Amino acid sequence: MLSTRRRGADILNGMTETDAALATAAQQVRRSIDGDSPKPQVTSFFHEPTFTATHVVADPGTRRAAIVDSVLDFDEKAGRTSTGASDEIAAFVEREGLTVDWLLETHAHADHLSAAPYLQEKFGGKLAIGAGITAVQDAFGMVFNEGSEFRRDGSQFDRLFADGDAFSIGDVSAVALHVPGHTPADVAFVIGDSAFVGDTMFMPDYGSARADFPGGDAHQLYRSIRRLMRLPDETRVFLCHDYKALPNRTHFAWETTIGAERTGNVHVHEGVTEEAFVAMRTARDATLDMPNLLLPSVQVNMRAGHFPEPEDNGVRYLKLPLNAL
Repeated sequence: MLSTRRRGADILNGMTETDAALATAAQQVRRSIDGDSPKPQVTSFFHEPTFTATHVVADPGTRRAAIVDSVLDFDEKAGRTSTGASDEIAAFVEREGLTVDWLLETHAHADHLSAAPYLQEKFGGKLAIGAGITAVQDAFGMVFNEGSEFRRDGSQFDRLFADGDAFSIGDVSAVALHVPGHTPADVAFVIGDSAFVGDTMFMPDYGSARADFPGGDAHQLYRSIRRLMRLPDETRVFLCHDYKALPNRTHFAWETTIGAERTGNVHVHEGVTEEAFVAMRTARDATLDMPNLLLPSVQVNMRAGHFPEPEDNGVRYLKLPLNAL
């Protein structure tokens, strides 16, 4: 049997010609694992009301940092927001003496509101998402009958990442990989030896995310997951959500590895064909209710976490389209 290192080298050689962005990410992970470049320190905060994991990713040498997939508390019954979850993260950033360079969104979330603007006001940094956000803005701009004042060019964000775009957090190298399927805008941020994959994958014992939102595609989701599974097995994987895996796992978890996903993901482990995955995902999605916060979340998150402008009475409103989804 090939050693892990040999297997990784063979995969890397094979992907160089066919997927330059993935090859760059894999090389970066290998350098970080081998100690030739820094590994990020990752501290995660779990928001149980929305089952969301937010990750603070820091370069231990320079103390520069990114915040991935933050959460703004929202009481949908009262229509009120609060900042308890994001204040916990802010306190950690201040206590650790971190400088926030990036507020990263893996996609336009449909199950929680982003706190990125609130944290950006406190700490600065650039707010970024994948370039596919424009497709989400087009699709949901129609759902919510947004007027021409709603820009569908992604300009609400400071940076739109295309596939293969490189950036850094201090001295830690990073690459954005476009991984559509759950939504058109999904990106995985490969930072040092770690991949922040959003909703593309869940824990191995829970499987994969739904693909039935506007612009979602189970075929694309399968191919995106298979792409990520070509990263080195030792790659640390940080997820955006967890829902436990009852009855066998009764605790929340949000960190795994590519090797564990590749060999053990219950929906898409090695040997599962695209046709089988799509059939499973389509049948499963047909049984799922819409997320509780889909309508408020998407309206806010497609605006980079900002609310619609106040009306003439000074109040901001979110729309509730009837029989549209």
